[in-house]
Amino acid sequence: MDPNILERLITASTGGKPAVLATIIEPGKSELQVGAKLLIELDGNTIGTLGNTTIDKLVNGRATAILSSHRAQTFYFSSNQLAERFSLEAASIYLEAIESKPIFIVVGAGHIGQCLTKFAALLRFHVVVIDDRMEFANLDNLPDADEIICEDFEKALKAYSLGNNTSVVMVTRGHKQDELSLRCCLERGVGYIGMIGSKRRTTAVLEHLHTEGFSLEELAKVRTPIGIDLGGETPEEIALSIMAEVVMLKNEGTGTLKYHRKKGSTH
Repeated sequence: MDPNILERLITASTGGKPAVLATIIEPGKSELQVGAKLLIELDGNTIGTLGNTTIDKLVNGRATAILSSHRAQTFYFSSNQLAERFSLEAASIYLEAIESKPIFIVVGAGHIGQCLTKFAALLRFHVVVIDDRMEFANLDNLPDADEIICEDFEKALKAYSLGNNTSVVMVTRGHKQDELSLRCCLERGVGYIGMIGSKRRTTAVLEHLHTEGFSLEELAKVRTPIGIDLGGETPEEIALSIMAEVVMLKNEGTGTLKYHRKKGSTH
């Protein structure tokens, strides 16, 4: 690998400016070389080449969408154009956003918060837990957390840098704390905001915030009641339903069952 690309990848993955890496996976019927790499900066500048200036330019045009979605995607090059569909003649080009870990903030270190911490760590988020109670916000209760902040919820959230690569889930001990925390996250460009609670309770919170001046458009971004309906009631099952929703939205999934089998058939 080009040492300049390698150096830039290390910088992007450890907190520096993100970038997009394009790699040739299959050459198809082209003369491209498997493993050729092109790194694309936020401003469109590049390092390296995929072996064809036309392809480099086309791939560069896809970089912004890859970065904004924090995803990876395979494209196929054939007849001087990129497509998302596979064909035997096409070259396969893998584009991925290279950036530091997405941040997952758990507001509330109770039973559900502890379970969320485990799941989020397993899914390779940078996990931050906030709680104002020392008996909950500690390493014994939260061994999987990357950061534990024992502080007033409002103060901690106002001080923490939020952005579209951040997910915030409010699972505090009461609706008052949830509302205070939610107020600190609105209008800050957070990628995902979720708040636990019944439809009646959460609707009251959102209506209250609307009377304070928050727009309906901004409040509509709040996922509440939170999670996918898995029918679970234990803290572990509730946390799983929340993480399922976070991952589904991050990957633009549908949440529909993949299982399908015709009646009387084994396939």
